[in-house]
Amino acid sequence: MPEENGDFGERAGISLTGERGVAAVFARLQEEIRKSSPSRLDGPSASPRSAAREEAERVWPVTFDHPVVRRPGPKGALLHPVKRTLRRLIRWYVEPFAVDQRGFNESALKLVDGLHERIDGVRQSLAALQGEAQERERLERLVHETEERLLRLERRGGGSAGTVAAQPRAAAVPDYFRFETRMRGSFAEIRERQRPYVPEFVDAAPVLDLGCGRGEFLALLREAGIESRGVDADADMVAFARGEGLEVAQADALAHLEALKDDSLGGIFAAQLVEHLPPPSLLRLLELAVQKLRPGGLFVAETINPLSPLSLRHYFADFTHAQPLVPETLALLAQQAGFASVDVRYLNEPPAGERLTPVELPDDPAFAAAREALGENVERLNKVLFAPLDYAILARAPA
Repeated sequence: MPEENGDFGERAGISLTGERGVAAVFARLQEEIRKSSPSRLDGPSASPRSAAREEAERVWPVTFDHPVVRRPGPKGALLHPVKRTLRRLIRWYVEPFAVDQRGFNESALKLVDGLHERIDGVRQSLAALQGEAQERERLERLVHETEERLLRLERRGGGSAGTVAAQPRAAAVPDYFRFETRMRGSFAEIRERQRPYVPEFVDAAPVLDLGCGRGEFLALLREAGIESRGVDADADMVAFARGEGLEVAQADALAHLEALKDDSLGGIFAAQLVEHLPPPSLLRLLELAVQKLRPGGLFVAETINPLSPLSLRHYFADFTHAQPLVPETLALLAQQAGFASVDVRYLNEPPAGERLTPVELPDDPAFAAAREALGENVERLNKVLFAPLDYAILARAPA
C-alpha cells in the first residue's frame, strides 16, 4: 500500500510485519473496544483487578513503531520525511530491546495472574474452613442441647405440674427447658458465667439459689464446699438438677421464702430471675430476702442489662419476662426494701472483636485535634453499643 496514503498500521502507530505486528493490531483493537464500551469495563460492576488487568493487556505489547506526526507548515513538511527515515535507520538497534520488554511484560502478567489464582484459592479455602467451623459449632451446640433434653426426659417423672410459678406468664412457653437451653446457653456455658460469684459466698452458707434452673451455680457451690440448696418453679429444671445430685425443690420462689424462718440464710442467689417478676412480686422478693438473711447476709441478683442494645435482644426473646430493670432502679428498690448496702457489678462484656475500631488518620499535626475527637467518639460509642450484657446487685442485710 502506498506510504503517502497511509495504512491502518501507520495511523495506529503499529507495525503489521510478522506475528508481533498482528499482536499489536489485536491489542489496538482491544483498546478501541474498551474505549467504545466504558460501561462494560469501567462501570460500577467492574472490579479494580479486572480494570487493572485490562490496562495491563493494553500496554504490554511494547513497540518502536509509533506514528510520525506531520506538523503544519514548511518546517513540518521538511522534517517529516527526515523523521521517517531516521526511524527506519535506528529501528534495527531499538527493536531488540522492545522484543525483550514485551517478553518481560508477558512473563510478568502470567506471574501476576498465577499469584491472583493462588490468592483466590487461599481465600476460597479460608471461606470453606470458616463455614466448616461455623457448622461444627452449630452441630456441637445442637448435640449439647439434645443431650440435656434427653437427660431431662430420663430424669423427670410423671405427675408433677409443669410450673408452679405464680406470675401469669410462667406457663406461656410449653417447653421452657428446651427454650432456655437454646436461647440462654448450655449447662457448661452458664456454669462459667456464674463462676465469678462463688468467692462472694465462701462465708455465706447456707445459700439458697432462687430460680436455680439446671443447678449450674449449685454445682459450683458444691465444688467449693459451700452448703446450698435451690428452688425452681419448672419441673424439668428441677428434675435435671436433681439428676446432678443437687438438693432442689419445685416451688414458687416467694412461697418458698415465706415458709422459711427469719435469719435462717447466709446468702441468697437469684440469676436471671427478677426480670420475670411483676413489680409487686419483685418488691415482695426483696423484702423477704432481707427478713430471711441473717445479719450481714448477702443477696445477689443478676439480670439483663437494658443499657446494652445487644442484651435487649435476649430480653425480648423471652416473652415470660415482665419488665427490664435498669441498674439504678433495682439498686434503689433493694435499698428501700431494707438492705444496708448495695453495690452494682457489670458482667459479660461482648467480645473485643465486635467493638468499633478507631479510624486511621494521616500522621500530620493538622489532624491531631480530629484524631483525638474521633478516638473519644469511638470510645463513647463502644461504651453505649457494647456495654456489658448483664449486671448484678450485691446487697448486704443490716448487721
